[in-house]
Amino acid sequence: MALRWGRGWGSASAPVLFSLLARGRRCHPTITTVGSSKEEEEDARAILGPDLPDIWSPLPTSLPRPIPNPMRPLPPAPAPPTIIDGKSIAHQIRSHISTHVINFKTSYGKVPVLAVILVGHRRDSQTYVRYKIKACNDVGITSLLAQLPHSCSEDDVLHSVTSFNQDPSVHGILVQLPLPQHMDEERILAAVSLHKDVDGFHPLNVGNLALRGRRPLFIPCAAKACLQLLLRHQIDLVGKHAVVIGRSKVVGLPTSLLLQRHHATVSIVHAFTHRPEEITREADIVISAAGVANLVRGSWLKRGVVVIDVGTNPIEDPDSEHGYRLTGDVHFDEAVKVASAITPVPGGVGPVTIAMLLSNTLDAAKEACRSSV
Repeated sequence: MALRWGRGWGSASAPVLFSLLARGRRCHPTITTVGSSKEEEEDARAILGPDLPDIWSPLPTSLPRPIPNPMRPLPPAPAPPTIIDGKSIAHQIRSHISTHVINFKTSYGKVPVLAVILVGHRRDSQTYVRYKIKACNDVGITSLLAQLPHSCSEDDVLHSVTSFNQDPSVHGILVQLPLPQHMDEERILAAVSLHKDVDGFHPLNVGNLALRGRRPLFIPCAAKACLQLLLRHQIDLVGKHAVVIGRSKVVGLPTSLLLQRHHATVSIVHAFTHRPEEITREADIVISAAGVANLVRGSWLKRGVVVIDVGTNPIEDPDSEHGYRLTGDVHFDEAVKVASAITPVPGGVGPVTIAMLLSNTLDAAKEACRSSV
């Protein structure tokens, strides 16, 4: 399929951004998800969490001292952990999306279109893009791929972004990260149209996610996937201590913001955190997105913790088909002995993340068609 390239490039200037922010609620359209309008509203409330006021209960002046009971029975043996099957959950979501893509085509005579920009030849990035394109094909979403060499200029990438921004047949744009070091990643991501930012990395989408009472157009896919896994397994979040390991804009930051929307008490652990294992050991929920294989050991976790492992770290393996295998941030064999629920790698967060990308792309297509009516 031939790609139509526009002329020139550009990104929102600071005055434009400040003007958008100053307009208040007009800048934060309601997030949409797959389904009818009522269903979309319910899904948005579910993923963004209940809007509860911060009302502090007065603490008692003194606490009763517990009376020791020498006859108290021993606690029961811990139950086997739940292995959170991301593949199964992703299959359910993708089946739902596939049905709505058919309905979308019937209603509007169009199909959703996702444009992917891939720069360079990193093996992991190529693998991820291949998975995303296959997933699009499986549910009936059209995908376009602009593949640029590692040596290309930043302007070349911005030119691709701008041409997709200007193409009305394209509903979602994804710039595969990471970009080469000689490029300004923030500048390129900010150039993606707010209404096509299906990765959710546009400054206004991130800003609206951070502000209670406002809704971003799109939520970053990996963060949304983490919440989907927790909510679908009925993990209680309100008041729970959640530790997020890693603070990247792709996973750590938006995940911590979403957890706060659900009224969890959130701690962020990063490379400069002192005694990270002690902080992590206090958590009811651990979400690791550090990008370091086997960083989180069993000794970092308290019994009964829920572990969401976002890490996908390639480890050389000559016996593997591609010469490497993926492992998570969490040492699975140790963590599974103490966790009450845990995601495997692969087969945990990854498939659901791709499903969230498909959902965001369909939402973008529906919003574009509604706006044009």
